[in-house]
Amino acid sequence: MLDRIRACLSALSPAEQRVAELVLADARSFANLPVTELAARAKVSKPTVVRFCRSIGYDGLADFKRKLAGRVNEGVPFVHRAVEEDDQPADLIVKVIDNAVSAMLKFRNDAAAHAFERAINALAEAGRLERRIEFYGVGNSGIVAQDAQHKFFRLGVNAVAYSDGHVQVMAATMLRPGDCAIIFSNSGRSRDLLDTADIAKKKGATTIVVTASGSPLAHQGQILLAADHPEDYDRYSPMVSRLLHLTIVDILTTGVALRMGSELRPMLQEIKRNLRVKRYVPEG
Repeated sequence: MLDRIRACLSALSPAEQRVAELVLADARSFANLPVTELAARAKVSKPTVVRFCRSIGYDGLADFKRKLAGRVNEGVPFVHRAVEEDDQPADLIVKVIDNAVSAMLKFRNDAAAHAFERAINALAEAGRLERRIEFYGVGNSGIVAQDAQHKFFRLGVNAVAYSDGHVQVMAATMLRPGDCAIIFSNSGRSRDLLDTADIAKKKGATTIVVTASGSPLAHQGQILLAADHPEDYDRYSPMVSRLLHLTIVDILTTGVALRMGSELRPMLQEIKRNLRVKRYVPEG
């Protein structure tokens, strides 16, 4: 809802814009305050508050406040930030998907193309020179690292994923200039990953970190691919963060495949052909 309001700002009248700015400044208070107080704070009339709600697609103030309250609650701790205890499956479908789509669109708009270009160039060069490309992550991020390794090894590069802290330290110690270390972390506060990033950088490898901007890990890497989202890693299961990290893996894989050129495609075609014969085909 807040993204929709931001997108509609320029189309609103000056008075309605003041109401919109009031919502964006403190959505939780807006959902709970009476119309008289809202109008006073926005320095508009009470009908203007109602017109604002209708201008952005709601039936009126009551409809807008009811739906806004559902969006600014704290969700169900340790389960999901966008749902409520009594939500039915139909509600879950809408809320979970809307939450993911909103985060994806924000990431699309905020992603630093120059950082992705540097990362793709480094990875493609490492692939061409047959250098090591290693993926590091622990817990949920370890699963993302495994997905990255699965996608990259199909490009014919020397790719491997590590999720054990001790093995990560050993592997990072063996890195050399020209190698690439890609480190995934939602919180950016895992001691194992911070140590691994530091070792990889000292060994001269290109360190690419996928984490929240402002986290300790964000300052450890040479290339930051920031995956910012509203999901509190201390209160909720990683859902949106995992989707963002997997999307970043897809962007990197696609970019490296394009950089490595058309000579890569016959091998990818052969892999598909060989996999096809492994599929079960029922008789008759």
